[in-house]
Amino acid sequence: MLDKVLKAFWKALTPDLVADETGQSASILDEAVTAALGGAGNVKSEQRVALTRIRVELADVTRMDPQALRAAGIPGILSLPGGLVHLVVGV
Repeated sequence: MLDKVLKAFWKALTPDLVADETGQSASILDEAVTAALGGAGNVKSEQRVALTRIRVELADVTRMDPQALRAAGIPGILSLPGGLVHLVVGV
């Protein structure tokens, strides 16, 4: 029971960071961003790691289009080794 109370507490403080337990796996990326990342088939995983940052794992980083990401409203892009990309979505 304490786990449920703690989870509800953190969900209230950081609604974007605590996953819902509904079982739905809706994408947090909009269509333009997904297309700029090389399409839905190129996105292996996505996770919000902060209120202003989304970590995305790509199958092929060369399919990512940085100009299209900026045009889609992503002000910052940080590419890391292993196909990981951090998208800055707010400041």
